[in-house]
Amino acid sequence: MVRDYRPEELPDPRNADLQIWVGDDLYSRRDAKVSVFDSSVQGGDAVWEGLRVYDGRIFQLEAHLDRLMASAHILAFTDVPSRDTVRQAIFATLEANGMRDGAHIRLTLTRGVKVTSGMSPAFNRQGPCLIVLAEWKAPVYERSGIRLITSSIRRNSPQTLDSKIHHNNLLNNILAKIEANVAGVDDAIMLDLQGYVSETNATNIFVIRHGELLTPHADSCLPGITRRVVMGLAELEEIPASERNISVAEVYSADEVFTTGTMGELSPVLEVDGRRIGKGETGKLTRCLQDLYARQVARQGEPLPF
Repeated sequence: MVRDYRPEELPDPRNADLQIWVGDDLYSRRDAKVSVFDSSVQGGDAVWEGLRVYDGRIFQLEAHLDRLMASAHILAFTDVPSRDTVRQAIFATLEANGMRDGAHIRLTLTRGVKVTSGMSPAFNRQGPCLIVLAEWKAPVYERSGIRLITSSIRRNSPQTLDSKIHHNNLLNNILAKIEANVAGVDDAIMLDLQGYVSETNATNIFVIRHGELLTPHADSCLPGITRRVVMGLAELEEIPASERNISVAEVYSADEVFTTGTMGELSPVLEVDGRRIGKGETGKLTRCLQDLYARQVARQGEPLPF
């Protein structure tokens, strides 16, 4: 029997008493479980989203639900819960935990429970299982900046497993993260099969060279929602921006580099593979985009009904 974590062992002790949505109801952290026959256990057969709550609003909720539903459709899930069902489960979970700010939601939809262990979706007879895990969680990276290495693990291409599917099969990302942990840095840049920069193991990446904002094509990387918001902000501010192939050498010699994601927001990159990026501090354009993003999340989002 795995013991429960004590409050002092958790990143935020308030998370010891979480209420978590599993299936069609709320359960305590201790009692929130899925079956050993669930598809997420059997083969990582699930899709997921990460959302953040700011001052009584869920930022980009509809965009995340769009992607969740699209991923479930691509993987041929059947009897998928409606968008409204998912929304109500999210609201109920946040209300049960008293969360209106400073919270992160891990939203998962598994293919559901199988009648017997095995790969085939034909063994799934009960429909998907919805999990809403909301935690008290600040952005995961230091706002002052992060350090990266380049991973030896390549990012999936559409030839193998299309990154447009926001799936739970994250082993290549985890292997890259292990390399980052061993190197004592925050994360790892993953390259595509041609050797161009794709993304990090957990975030999208932007490079600034000569005042231009560059980001890799979303071929082998996830076209992230925060990535899209940042590109929209750049357009509004008339900051030159484009998607193109980016080599590691261009990252080393960039004026600024930053990563984007719901969990980390916009994080300046200070060093890659031991090379200092720019002046080794948050650059002017990165700070500008951080401020613009902060203003946007403060005024936009789905209002909570409680």
